[in-house]
Amino acid sequence: MLAIDSVLMTSRTRISDLPATTDGSTVVVGGFVETVRDQKKVQFIILRDETGSVQLVNPALRAEDEDAAAQPDRRALTDSISALTGGTFVLVEGALKLDERVKLGGLEVKIASLELAGVAEQEPPIAEDSSVDKRMDWRFLDLRRPEANLIFRAQTAFEHGMRGWWVGNDWIEIHTPKLMASPSESRAELFEVEYFDTTAYLAQSPQLFKQMAQPAGFGAVFEIAPAFRADPSFTARHATEFTSVDAEMSWVESHHDVMAMQESVLRAGLAEVSARLGEAITRQLEVDITIPDAEFPKVTLAQARDIVSGTGYEIPRADGDLDPEAERRLCSHIEETTGHPFVFVTDYDSSIRPFYHMRHDDNQALTKSYDLLYRGTEISTGAQREHRIDVLVAQATERGMDLDELGTYLDFFRHGVPPHGGFGMGLARVMMLMLNQSSIRETTFLFRGPNRLTP
Repeated sequence: MLAIDSVLMTSRTRISDLPATTDGSTVVVGGFVETVRDQKKVQFIILRDETGSVQLVNPALRAEDEDAAAQPDRRALTDSISALTGGTFVLVEGALKLDERVKLGGLEVKIASLELAGVAEQEPPIAEDSSVDKRMDWRFLDLRRPEANLIFRAQTAFEHGMRGWWVGNDWIEIHTPKLMASPSESRAELFEVEYFDTTAYLAQSPQLFKQMAQPAGFGAVFEIAPAFRADPSFTARHATEFTSVDAEMSWVESHHDVMAMQESVLRAGLAEVSARLGEAITRQLEVDITIPDAEFPKVTLAQARDIVSGTGYEIPRADGDLDPEAERRLCSHIEETTGHPFVFVTDYDSSIRPFYHMRHDDNQALTKSYDLLYRGTEISTGAQREHRIDVLVAQATERGMDLDELGTYLDFFRHGVPPHGGFGMGLARVMMLMLNQSSIRETTFLFRGPNRLTP
């Protein structure tokens, strides 16, 4: 029977809270079975819940034992444990024993009763050595790994730290539409969606809407939400649906104000991860969460090109933008010379930046923009935006863009807007680099790519 005692469920203690419980007291724990050691005289279960693992113990009573007939409940418990399959969810009541000799946390629970909540099939479809694609097929089981649990706890702490900084500085959190009547940035990498008698597009970013908050007088806004790119890339750092971290603020003098804000936000996020989970991350993932003391280094794109060239590598891109190898070499140089894992690359050519990036007054070939690199990989793009309608129209026209299609966006700037700027950043990519994971598949709850729409 799988009917669960509701009283037991409501009295369940999370495993991480057991050490604070009195020795010998009756406790209820619930989770899934990691392993069963079914020995002749004693049975052990390693039970895991959302917070950790605990050892459960039962003095076995076999059918051949002399007093088995006189203790049918104990024999039934022994038989139930013998039949347990890995992954089965159970609810257990028993006596807590605090004993430093017990390897798993210095405590164990002597089982008094065991109820089945959800029985797992005999053979699991994945193993520790399964390929990443196989693990993604069975992601809900793959996520049972303690390391996966820790990754998403770290993500929660990181987001909380960033939100804390924004809220503490009186920013407004917004939730922008993900269905759009026109492209948010360009027609490249767009997903089209049938929308009644017309066509809609999945938002590539909240760029247009977070800028709209500036003439609305909101001052400073942020959003952590999905974004979509129809990008047929199969790299470890690309996805077709990802979580974008976005911020936009009024009254900036240049892109340097945006960089200073993003640096503060990242420090707050890293500090929260370190404070809450630093020890666990070091122990389980062998990664130290560090909050850089020094200001994030800054180099111009021209300087970055020279640094990369000095390593013996010539950037193959015709537009001169940094490719992944150039990013790795630049970050390696910065880390060797400054010890810093971050670097801002500033002043990108206007030819390789969106039309709405503001250009330098004294050099129209350069924009007031930047990319932020972290441990060899780009994680963010930011800029001061062009807020002057006449200049914005001229820059869009220069690119051959359809002004009618940009009509709603351009209207934002026809009724007064302050100087403003902001950034967009990929959450899973940051977590991948922070926790030294091989792919954003490991730091995305359910990954979406060109050949993956399930589970």
